[in-house]
Amino acid sequence: MSPVGGLPQLRAAVEAGADAVFFGVNPVRGEGRQDGAGFHARAKVGFEAEALPEIMRGLHARGVQGFVTFNVLVFDRELRDAERQLIHLAESGVDAIIVQDHGVARLAHEICPDLPIHGSTQMSITSAEGAELARRFGASRVVLGRELSLRDIGRIAAQTDIELETFVHGALCVSYSGQCFSSEAWGGRSANRGQCAQACRLPYDLFVDGAARDLGDARYLLSPGDLYALHQVPDLVKLGVDCLKIEGRYKDAEFVALTTAAYRKAVDEAWAGLPLSVTPQEERDLEQVYSRGLGPHFMAGTNHQTVVRGRAPRHRGVRVGTVRGVTERGVLVELSETVKPGDGLVFDPANWRKPEGREEGGFLYGLWQGGRQVEDIRAGGTYELRFGRGAVDGRRVREGDPVWRTQDPTLAARVKPLVEATDPVYTRPVTAHFVGRVGEAPALTLDDGQGHRATATAPEPLSPARNRALDEAGLRESLGKLGGTGYHLAGLSAELQGAGFLPVSALNALRREAVEALSAARAQAPERAARPRLEEALPQHLPRPDTAAGPRLHALVRTPEQLAAAIEERPDSITLDYLELYGLGPSVEQVRAAGIEVRVASPRILKPTEQNLQKFLLGLGAGILVRSGGLLEGLQGQAGDTPLTGDFSLNAANLLTARALLDLGLTRLTPTYDLNARQITELATLVGGERLEAVAYGHLPVFHTEHCVFCRFLSEGTDYTNCGHPCESHRVALRDERGFMHPVMADVGCRNTVFEGRPQVAAAHLREWREAGLRDFRLEFVHETPEQVRAVVAAHRDFLAGACGVAELEARLREQTDQGTTEGSLFVPQGFGELALLPMV
Repeated sequence: MSPVGGLPQLRAAVEAGADAVFFGVNPVRGEGRQDGAGFHARAKVGFEAEALPEIMRGLHARGVQGFVTFNVLVFDRELRDAERQLIHLAESGVDAIIVQDHGVARLAHEICPDLPIHGSTQMSITSAEGAELARRFGASRVVLGRELSLRDIGRIAAQTDIELETFVHGALCVSYSGQCFSSEAWGGRSANRGQCAQACRLPYDLFVDGAARDLGDARYLLSPGDLYALHQVPDLVKLGVDCLKIEGRYKDAEFVALTTAAYRKAVDEAWAGLPLSVTPQEERDLEQVYSRGLGPHFMAGTNHQTVVRGRAPRHRGVRVGTVRGVTERGVLVELSETVKPGDGLVFDPANWRKPEGREEGGFLYGLWQGGRQVEDIRAGGTYELRFGRGAVDGRRVREGDPVWRTQDPTLAARVKPLVEATDPVYTRPVTAHFVGRVGEAPALTLDDGQGHRATATAPEPLSPARNRALDEAGLRESLGKLGGTGYHLAGLSAELQGAGFLPVSALNALRREAVEALSAARAQAPERAARPRLEEALPQHLPRPDTAAGPRLHALVRTPEQLAAAIEERPDSITLDYLELYGLGPSVEQVRAAGIEVRVASPRILKPTEQNLQKFLLGLGAGILVRSGGLLEGLQGQAGDTPLTGDFSLNAANLLTARALLDLGLTRLTPTYDLNARQITELATLVGGERLEAVAYGHLPVFHTEHCVFCRFLSEGTDYTNCGHPCESHRVALRDERGFMHPVMADVGCRNTVFEGRPQVAAAHLREWREAGLRDFRLEFVHETPEQVRAVVAAHRDFLAGACGVAELEARLREQTDQGTTEGSLFVPQGFGELALLPMV
């Protein structure tokens, strides 16, 4: 499956042999999301809704499926427009929609049961249980997380019969998809809404136990290389993966053509049991067209030393040499690859200077050796590379700098047949059946093997042959002339009675008529019944908010020292979110002995071999803060009397999702961090304030990564088996370009969470939340000292008891941090209240 951002990319994908393409659809003017964008995760690209029916007809005529991305969280105020968009997609003949929002997936299934639904990678699916949760909401296929290994994928395939799709090429997010809140925390925009600000591609300083750590050339310590799993295709085919996906809807047509053609060939070879035949030049082309450094990364098994190299966050292309000196007119370079005039080259200075500022580079003018311009260039030689006047400042180039070719003008020529094709390049097989009986009108039937067939009948009967009669060899020659049609003849059968004659012109006309009829049949949109269902899903009579019920404070702690301080303040419950599982049992007993309700927090991600953690958590006899969709599914029918609270990571952004998750046995639910304070208020009025638990104080988990910063920079190990576990003995923080420090913590699965350094406080919104019926408020601690824990709990207790006002609460919280506080994702933008409400609000 290939990515498509526009018509050039769509044409390139089709001609390169894609079986399916995926793309976003922008709404009809006046409809869509609150910001006017479509319901897809690439806000800057996509097709207009009005053009969709014709696009689908064209794709289907060429035997290509079209999947539409609907992979964002949908807000309550957008549900009506989302419903209209879903009906339009169903009626336009799209082959599937790719959905993140669980409630929207269920709504889509109710609107049109015949419209296939694919669970997006934004659903953070990393286990068979996670896949089954998606199926519960209507999905027939799921896109697996890019952090899974081949072994993980095999285990999932063995445990579920739902269709599996996995990424094989393109950019890697450092965070698990659906679990990144950096854009929300720092830019007022959301990766779960198609507005990723790519904060992972920025440079950071590393601090270990309060001291700066020299990163050398790896300042971009959260910027992964790109996925390249061409060599893993045979294994994926053997495992039974149903679809291999290329990432890159922002990429150009050349990228789409090259990657699609490479994986098309690899899949065909694997399916035929042939070895992979990719050539070195083809691999260089894949690296040249776009690459931050290609590798199989997590798919081949965890190696934290290679996932993030950290030298640069952008396209590098192919490394072609190393600087050996600077001359008056150029740069001396020892070449590892041949280069030629016209190549775009860049000198990589990460060895010796900070990433700020531009890199030197330009288009190569010529190569000199021994004072003479040379054209016979060989790898291994050292040449003087010269550029246009003023293009390269030699003072900013040093010996030892790597040299990269970022642009190769000959690449365009090699890919031109695919991106500028006037006739179909990739063709689909058809079989032909010819019936010719003397005295009867001959007929030709074409069958595409995908359920479509068309028959053309000649206007005149078959006459007796005077000389050469029709035979199968002649038919094969004439009917096989399918150039320019998008088909090739894969098989022919013939029923011939009598020695018949048919002019070549009549046979050609019969062939053309059958081809046109077959293409028309393939292009037809499927018959589907789609009708509005939102109004039926909305009604639910709720009692008036019980504002008389007293508020409750819930503290979440991550260290035994914080736990001791929290027990002293006696909140209504304490949640334990520990790195070390073995410390949970005694701490649970400690809280229980103090007469305080106790919960334990689950990891956000559970891979197939980690699902047995469910039994351990249930065995603690405490409530569970459920952060994993797979765990929630696994707990169905297994939790007994264990109280379950759903956390933010389940991404409940609207009443449909919230209700559906609550119906799976959750007593309360914390909304996603994508909601602002007003949206949380409105959600409380829609599902009942007593069913929500809002975070009143905490540090936004901006990145949640499989990549381990501790292992990468505090050890020489590759994973938890040989890293020495520095996460257990060191405190790590990242300093951003603004000077803010953001703590990093590991969980039981060795996954890292980078937390916003400033606590996000809801002081300005607590009264509004109380009036909406909210009574459960959580205070989450990361690196706070015991004294800070006590002060924060006490300040909120005083406010909720009426002993202090908003201004005093905010001031008391600011006193507890040297970086200040932030309203963060709770900020309500100007004009938000003017948007349409759902009828129950």
